[in-house]
Amino acid sequence: MNPNMILTFVVLAIVLVILFVIGSAIKLWIQALVSGAHVGMLNIVFMRLRKVPAPLIIESKIMAVKAGIDIDTDMLESHFLAGGNLARVVQSLIAADKANIELEFNRSAAIDLAGRDVLEAVQMSVNPKVIETPKIAAMAKDGIQLKALALVTVRANLDRLVGGAGADTILARVGEGIVSTIGSAENHKQVLENPDRISKTVLAKGLDSGTAYEILSIDIADVDVGKNIGADLETDRAEADKKIAQAKAEERRAMAYAVEQEMSARVQEMQAKVVEAEAQVPLAMAEAFRSGNLGIMDYYKMKNIMADTDMRSSIAGDEKGPDDKETT
Repeated sequence: MNPNMILTFVVLAIVLVILFVIGSAIKLWIQALVSGAHVGMLNIVFMRLRKVPAPLIIESKIMAVKAGIDIDTDMLESHFLAGGNLARVVQSLIAADKANIELEFNRSAAIDLAGRDVLEAVQMSVNPKVIETPKIAAMAKDGIQLKALALVTVRANLDRLVGGAGADTILARVGEGIVSTIGSAENHKQVLENPDRISKTVLAKGLDSGTAYEILSIDIADVDVGKNIGADLETDRAEADKKIAQAKAEERRAMAYAVEQEMSARVQEMQAKVVEAEAQVPLAMAEAFRSGNLGIMDYYKMKNIMADTDMRSSIAGDEKGPDDKETT
């Protein structure tokens, strides 16, 4: 192929691309011009080169101008390049302006880049949101458990949206306040008679400090009576004391049994000593015969006495009889 023809095709392609870019830029420029949003032609072309969606920037600019808000085009581009949701930011500025809420573009952009929905925050500032807490259980001083359900009405605080705590912190603080209020009541009837004392006490604590919300009201929706925890604790304590007493009694019984076994062993030991002593009697008698201290007549006399004693014992046993029973 002729090099001149190739060069011609390349030049033609470049011209077509330029015409396309200029044509779309002219279309957006005219759209902005007739809408009263002044955006330069070169700015629109440079947006294409910076890979910024020019239609989005122009539409956002027109939207803001029509609402009476003047925003510099470079600020719109920079927020888009920073990864922000440009449409939500502009919509939030318009909503805040219509609601007479002071909100600047930089603050709105910062809230958006912080990961919060800035439009929803503005809407919540106009229309407060109701957060329902889960059932919160607490025990009064009389040991009765109460379960309270609260409705917390909050409004977004735009000044504290960046760096402020979320709804979870509000719920945690409200729950802590409810537990503290119920726990300080002398008895559960006081809380049942005046549930508003919970909301008044909790609301006076300033629980929205450091959060992204402003608490408007805390309403107790429901209070239920739970278990008698005090009685359950007393029952558990009595059962524990019973087991301790049983353990101590078992310890004393074991010690008594050990002492009894020890005494039985000592009796057996004494009996063994008696048998040992009795075994020495024949030896002593034999020694007495050899030494002449015991004569044969003395020996027979002792035998007669022993025989007489055995006879008397036998007669006494026969008279009572083995099957006789004592009467009382």
